[in-house]
Amino acid sequence: MKVRPVLSDPEKQRGRSAAVAIAALVIAAGIPLWWKTTETYRAWLPAARIGELEALQLELRVEVEVVFARGTLSPEQQKKVPASRMREQQQQVDDKTGLKFTYETRFRTATVMEEDALNQPTAAEADHALHTLTETSCGSVVIYIIPEASALLPQDMRVYVGRSRTALLRSQVASVVGAGLPEVLAALDPQMEQVLQTMSFNHQDVTAALTDRLRPGLSTRDSLADSMRAFKSSPGYEITFSLLNPDPKHHQLHWDVEAALDAYIYPLLHKMAPVANFSVDSQILYYAVLGVNPRYDASASAYTLSADSLAHVINPVEARLGSNAASSNPVLNFLLYVPDSLHSPLIIRNDQKQEVASNAFHSPRWGGIMVYNVDGAYGNDTQFPVDIAIDMSRVMGVFLSQLRLMLGFQQTGAPPGFVLEAAGREGVAEWELDRLLWSRSVENVATASASITSLAQLLDQIANIVINDNIAQQVASAVTALQAAVAELEAGNLALALEHSREAISASERAFFDPSLLHLLYFPDDQKFAIYIPLFLPMCVPILLSLLKIFREVQQHRAEKRAKRD
Repeated sequence: MKVRPVLSDPEKQRGRSAAVAIAALVIAAGIPLWWKTTETYRAWLPAARIGELEALQLELRVEVEVVFARGTLSPEQQKKVPASRMREQQQQVDDKTGLKFTYETRFRTATVMEEDALNQPTAAEADHALHTLTETSCGSVVIYIIPEASALLPQDMRVYVGRSRTALLRSQVASVVGAGLPEVLAALDPQMEQVLQTMSFNHQDVTAALTDRLRPGLSTRDSLADSMRAFKSSPGYEITFSLLNPDPKHHQLHWDVEAALDAYIYPLLHKMAPVANFSVDSQILYYAVLGVNPRYDASASAYTLSADSLAHVINPVEARLGSNAASSNPVLNFLLYVPDSLHSPLIIRNDQKQEVASNAFHSPRWGGIMVYNVDGAYGNDTQFPVDIAIDMSRVMGVFLSQLRLMLGFQQTGAPPGFVLEAAGREGVAEWELDRLLWSRSVENVATASASITSLAQLLDQIANIVINDNIAQQVASAVTALQAAVAELEAGNLALALEHSREAISASERAFFDPSLLHLLYFPDDQKFAIYIPLFLPMCVPILLSLLKIFREVQQHRAEKRAKRD
């Protein structure tokens, strides 16, 4: 028979005090310390400012200056021009985009130097002279109203749009006798609206830029085709020019690609510097063949590639172009293919079975391919390999037009009576670049706001994802840049708006694709308890049993006291 040791009252008291002290230490310090050290770190995010992005309302403001040349206004009308106030015309777009457009128009008469420029023999010379006189801001438009009898424009030409941000508009109503200035301006509104739709952004540009955000069924066919053809906005692009020589035993090709890039490509990329960063390289690939076998057409005495087979041409060639894994930027590929002697000449035919004049085609969001035939290089006494000097002016002319399409320069259809001056050596007119900047700014704002709101919703739904300080900083920077871009768009500062929108989209992408969001740096609460309960339970059971025993003894002691009193 076991005999339990009898504990004295002081010893029992010390035991009770130790159990209570350990329990108090575990509850007051242990549990909070464990909870704090195992919780997920989540830096503060500007939730209120992010919530405002969902209801973001964009407003685009364009500064328009209308200059009346001598002979377009009567003396009475001319006196009222300096006193005429700035007029704003605000137009709400349809439900497709919800954007607001504001044209801020100012009116004035031409200066003496501008009158001298308008006296040039041709409209092109007048446009160049006006460009040197006036400093136009990015996104603005200057319209010069010239008399109906002016010799600058032929009689069948109503509007001349130059390479800069200026246009010459032949006035047919401004010189009406007895008409007041308000009537003159009202009569000019339809003509100026056509000029603005040509030189500045229009609804189709904005719809194409916001195609990914439109509800299904709202995007038009033209805007969808334009958006699918061009690359989406990106901080940078990689451009690769490749010369494909499938028959090096018979062809020894020579191409002065560096000089061609300096003459045709680099001027355009220099103008595109505010939009993105570009890197250009070139290469020569030997024994690179197309993925399809061309068919011989006896009527044309040439081999042909139909439009149906063009989709199968790219895949075998693409495997030899090299990997772009070193960069996350989109790659634009431009391939120059010289057919071998057994399949030459090689022509491309469109869907209507007609020969393509450029003998080239492009693939949306990929690049373009041009087939370069060697005419008259073969004869009965031909000695191989044949030295072939490629005409780079013809090649780069085709690649330049394809590059414009890939970068988002939409083909502008001139209204009747309009003449659009050729872009020239730089490959793009200033007003064409402005149209692209408008659409890119809107696209960047829409993309960045969608990325930030999606990231905020994800972090709100999954409470255990780690939000480190770097992500919080990138999110705050993106929200600040977005608000600045929207403010600059409303103020009409297109260059600053584009700069802030690029900062916003870069910061939002860095936050959205941060590697820390994908690592297993967190785990749900049920896993937390499943891991720690086996560790803490053996320690907690004696403490709980001691507390339970103390509670029973206290209850028994109170019952004995009540019994003695009774």
